[in-house]
Amino acid sequence: MITNESPGGKIKGLFSNRIVFVLAVILAFLAFLYFSRGISIILTILIQVTIFSIITMSLNLESGYAGIPQFGRVAAVIAGAFAVGAIPGRIMAAFMGLPAGAEYASDTVNFKLVPEINALLASSWLVSLGFLIMCLVLAALSGALIGWLISRPAIRLKEGYLGISMLAIGDFFMWVGHNWNIIVGGSTPVNVPDPFRVFGTDRFTVIVPVFFVIAILIFIYLNKLTQSPFGRNLRMLRDNDLSANAAGLNIVKVRTQALVIGAAIAAIGGGLYVIYTGSVAAIGLTRLTFTFWPWAYMMLGGIGSNIGVFLGVFLLTILRTMIIIFRSTWFGFLLQVGIDPLWLEYTLLGAVIIIVILFMPHGLVPEKIAPMLPSKRIKKVLADRQAVSK
Repeated sequence: MITNESPGGKIKGLFSNRIVFVLAVILAFLAFLYFSRGISIILTILIQVTIFSIITMSLNLESGYAGIPQFGRVAAVIAGAFAVGAIPGRIMAAFMGLPAGAEYASDTVNFKLVPEINALLASSWLVSLGFLIMCLVLAALSGALIGWLISRPAIRLKEGYLGISMLAIGDFFMWVGHNWNIIVGGSTPVNVPDPFRVFGTDRFTVIVPVFFVIAILIFIYLNKLTQSPFGRNLRMLRDNDLSANAAGLNIVKVRTQALVIGAAIAAIGGGLYVIYTGSVAAIGLTRLTFTFWPWAYMMLGGIGSNIGVFLGVFLLTILRTMIIIFRSTWFGFLLQVGIDPLWLEYTLLGAVIIIVILFMPHGLVPEKIAPMLPSKRIKKVLADRQAVSK
């Protein structure tokens, strides 16, 4: 007999309570920032949350569900950023009869071309929408290609060796972009045409809901994916690859699929990032920003939990913003003892991550163990068995 006090019900209540508590803390911080700094800081936080949620959810798919030590997340982000920075603008320039070859990435030419392209985008929202879709598709395709390339060593390497190789691959792509000028200008940033220019002064406000819709769609897709048989294969591979192999699971195929899907999603995040900033500089796409921070977000939120990842990104982004804004005001007295508050961003956030690992090793919202069948179906099966036994 199944009652309301079943273990599943208690677990569900625990998750709900944690989610409500974290949401309450987030709303309290947002209210404080709104009344102290205004709406602009809230919009900035929301944009960062959407971009890094997408990137961190892709990392969660590969590392949280598949157990792949993805220490080169920045590689896929770079692929998306380079694709959006190098290809769509050239296509628009060629369509308009402007220079679209290697000279497009030259700083003496690019700063003249992009305003002309933006003028065309600002004249029609249909053209702007088509340009945005083209950017996202190209970013996803480039990320999928990088994910497939990365999967080749992932087939043969495990754990530490695989993690180090992925770390090296991320830095490799960054330095290629930094030194090969025709991609995105090398050491000089390349301006990116703005599909939101059509909204004029409301650009900043419109970006927030658009990015949020994209992030929510990716969240829904990943939830459906991880709850599917493919998601169960990922967990089997993560928990015990020997058992998965013995059960007939094609480990090479599953790893490749996870890396390709995850890289495609991360590349979309990289593409959105350069659209938001309006330029792409290879040297700015570092492993600190696009590998370390996503890992920190995932560990804080909950490895293997998409809702936990989203809340972890939200909470840690707010904390980072508050530390950056108020470190001189709140911690200026430390200068008297020779401590520069400038470094408190990393010190305090590092302390937060350590505390979470010590007292909540599974994160704010741990991975929820979901049954293979819906609860109603399980109850019906148990009831049928009881009826047969009688």
